[in-house]
Parts: sequence; structure tokens; C-alpha cells
Amino acid sequence: MGVVPAEELSSARAEADTTGQGVVDTLLARKTIKPADVTRAKAAQFGSEMVNLSELRLADDVISAIPRHIAKRYKVIPIYRSEGSVTVALSDPADLDTIDSLNHLLNAEIQVQVATEEDIDNAIERYYGGAKEDSVGKMIQDITEGEVDLGGVTIGAMDSDDGSTVDADAPIIKLVNTIIVEAFKSRASDIHLEPLEKRFRVRYRIDGMLHEIKSPPKRLQAPIISRLKIQSNMSIAERRIPQDGRINMNVGGKSIDLRVSCLPTNHGESIVMRILDKEGLKLGLPELGFFTDDQQTFERLIGLPDGILLVTGPTGSGKTTTLYAVLNYINRPDRKIITVEDPVEYVMSGINQVHVSETVGLTFAAALRAILRQAPNVIMVGEIRDLETASIAINASLTGHLVFSTLHTNDAPSAVTRLIDIGVKPFLVASSTRALIAQRLVRKVCKRCGAAYSPSDHELKALHLDPVNMKGANFLKGKGCNDCKNTGCRGRFGIFEIFVIDDQARKLIYDKVTSAVLRARAREMGMRTLREDGTRKVVAGLTTFEEVIRATVGDFD
Repeated sequence: MGVVPAEELSSARAEADTTGQGVVDTLLARKTIKPADVTRAKAAQFGSEMVNLSELRLADDVISAIPRHIAKRYKVIPIYRSEGSVTVALSDPADLDTIDSLNHLLNAEIQVQVATEEDIDNAIERYYGGAKEDSVGKMIQDITEGEVDLGGVTIGAMDSDDGSTVDADAPIIKLVNTIIVEAFKSRASDIHLEPLEKRFRVRYRIDGMLHEIKSPPKRLQAPIISRLKIQSNMSIAERRIPQDGRINMNVGGKSIDLRVSCLPTNHGESIVMRILDKEGLKLGLPELGFFTDDQQTFERLIGLPDGILLVTGPTGSGKTTTLYAVLNYINRPDRKIITVEDPVEYVMSGINQVHVSETVGLTFAAALRAILRQAPNVIMVGEIRDLETASIAINASLTGHLVFSTLHTNDAPSAVTRLIDIGVKPFLVASSTRALIAQRLVRKVCKRCGAAYSPSDHELKALHLDPVNMKGANFLKGKGCNDCKNTGCRGRFGIFEIFVIDDQARKLIYDKVTSAVLRARAREMGMRTLREDGTRKVVAGLTTFEEVIRATVGDFD
């Protein structure tokens, strides 16, 4: 295969003769070859196909072809099944004893494909549950290996209304708790439990990307949903309308807070749990992803005595985390800070936080009016949704208050158009707005497996990079390891577009120009677009081309 040079092979043969080791073992010990090279060579020798298990999504009915204890004992993973035949992945196609044993144990014809030992171990952990005693896969396996008695009601017969009668040690309660604990340990931001037509899917959102985990059988759907509704103080009798709730749990001595949303769908109720990470509050401005020059600009803006600063971006782009980090940065005993949120996601000491409640008439606008009589220095409005909220926030900024808020627009200059669109007078926008900041989140290159990388011409062209000027660039890409769950990325940070409003920009806003004209002015002032800021961070080796291209649109000017 050309992996080992002839002189290296001669030297290894001589050493193998001396030590009594095999040539292959000697080459492995010297790190001349990798275990994956050996696996590939064996596959080629026996005419078997090499398969990458991390790229496959194996269905429950395929995994059930081989019981967990057999898969672990023989180090095999089923990847396809048909009537009377099972295709398995193993690391050594020459291991006829294993193939023969599987043939008898499964009473089926065994077809062989080859995967690396590490790949098989990871797949066994993913689909069957690893060595951890309380892994989700193991819990599901224990429950599904037979009908389990839950306080006198078997799971197969349990109706969702019976959830409240389950005793504290019931397997369903342990399974639900384990799903939440594993999500927290995996650094997930959300847990999605989705009823589909023939299965009940569980997914974790980790670093913004959804990952499917071993899912419970469809028959466990009703008791699991009932258990979660009970925990989050929802009505288990009501299945026709959306409901919201919260769950507080202790995990390894840490208190975690989950915001729970329940939505009726065609095949049952879908539940999404947002894990509120209090550690995000302790982020400093560099941890948010600011380079030194942008950080200095940002620190100057949040130190202003009055005016309004708007952070824009779609849902899930980190706007709230940025605002909390800002409040944490400026939270001093000599400043009174009040926030109006829907809902209050994190409780911060030293800050007065108001929870909006539409049902009792405490809207953003009503809360803001009352807040102004509390004589605050800084106000944070969770989101500007309508003219009334926008008008009061802007008037507050004109009467000596520093106001932070968020808005849903795609870039920074579009925020002006959006405010005027909902009815705010252009002269009010022009005189009150100090800066507009757009942001997106991109994944960081994993520190453990990140390695030097040569980008293609297509990637360089997408980010307008000239190969001639890229001599000192530090392009990195993660190879994938256990630390990052073979994704090559671990953690996220922000890329930013900061538009500081100057006198000329104010005149343009007053004249009601289009966002394209305003954007051109911002570029003249030196505003970097989201893609340009992302490109800087790619060149510095912090993130990858794919991440920036995925999160931003191209710059046409």
C-alpha cells in the first residue's frame, strides 16, 4: 500500500527477528504505521469493504440484531440486517472464530465489513451505552429487556395519566434523570424529545449542532413525557395546547435550571428543554470572542452614560449571553441596573430583574414605564418587539439612561430600518442610537485534536483570501477525538459586526436612507462585516472555513 518505505521495513524486519515480535507489531511500536493502516490493509487483503462507523446512523432495529453483551464480548457492530443475514463491522476479518461464533449465536449468515478498533469501541458506547453505569443506552436496554413493574403498572400498559403514581425509584424516573444528566455532561444547550410516527427520537444540541442519541422505544413515549410534565409543574391532563415550565436539578453538586416547552404534534407531545448554563454569566469580553481592537471599542460603548445599544441576530446567536456578560462587566455598587426579561433566564446578584407576565398585564412596555420611576442608571430590555416598547426604551435612553436591548435582524445596519419599520420616528432613532452590534456563533477548533490544515482554492475564494498573502496564516482543523466527540470542534464563540453611529450616519438615518446606503457608510467608517470578522478568526486558527461560511452570508461590496 506504500505506507512503509522499503528501508524502514528492512530495519523493522531485523528488529522483529531479534525481539521475536511480529513485523507489524514492531512497526506499530515504532509509530511508523497507525492501527487504522493495519485495519485498512487487512480489509484489502480479504477483499472486505472498509466502513466509517462515525458517519453512519444505525436504526434501532439494526442494533437490536446483536444483543449488547455479544457486541461487547466480540467487539462487533451490526450495520445492516436482512432476512436470515446480518452484516457486521469488526476490526479483524481474519478472525474466523468470532465470525463462526456469531453465526451460531445469531442463527444468521454473517457478512463482514471492516472498521478500526477505536471506531467500533466508540460505536458500541454510542449505541449500547459505554462503561458508565447510568448511561442512557444501558438504562433503555435494562428497561426494554422485559416488562418492568412500575408501582403495579407495566410500561407496556402504562397510560400517560398514570405518570403521577410512579414511585421515586421507578426505572422511568431514572431514565429521564439520566437523559438530563448526560446532556449536561455532554455540554448540551438543549434536549429535544420528539415523537415521530414509528419512533421516539431524543437529540442533544451540542455547540449548536443536533446529535441523536440512543432513543427509547416508542412505547416509553407517554410515561417519559408525563414524568417531565410533572417535574416542570405542567398539567398532564392537558394535551391540546402548548405549555411551559421549569425544572431545577442538582447534578454533581451543581444546581442546573431547565426551561421546558411542551408542544402538541401529530404523533404526541414534543418536549424541548433548554439547559440554562450559569457559567455563561461569568464570561469576560475576550471569552465572548472579541479581538483586542473590537473589545476596546465595545468597552468604550458600554461605558457611555446614556444612549441605546442594540445587539441583533437570529434566535440562538448568543445575544442574551452577550448582554449578561456586559451587565456582569458593568455591575458595580455605584450603578443601579434593572432588567426586563421574558423570562428571567439567569438570576444575577446586585441586579433588579423583572419577569414579564402578559397574563397579568405586565408587558415589556408596562414594566419599562414603572422602571423609569425607580431611577436606574442602566436598563436591559430582553427584546424590542413592538412600537410601544421601542418608544419607551428610546425615550429612556434620551433622558440619561444607558439602555441595552436585542432585535431580530440579519445585520447591524438593518436594525435602523427595522426600528423605523415598526413605527419609531427616524429622528428618535438617529439621536438615541449609539451603536448596533450583529453577532453569530461559530464553533471553536478542538484544542486537543486541532492540526495544521491546507485550505482548498474554493475555500480561500469563498472568504476572499489571496493565497499569496497567506504565508503566516495559522489554518487549523480538528481531526476528531473523544474530547470533541469526533466532530473536530469543541465550544463556541462570537463573530461580530460593530456599527458605531457617527454624525454622518445620524444624518443618513434622519433622511430615511435604505439599509444598503447605511451599510456602505458603515463600511467607509471601517466596520468589519460578520464574514470579515469570521475570516480573521479562521486565519488565526480559532475556527474553520466551514463554520464561517455556514454562519454568514457573502460580502458583495
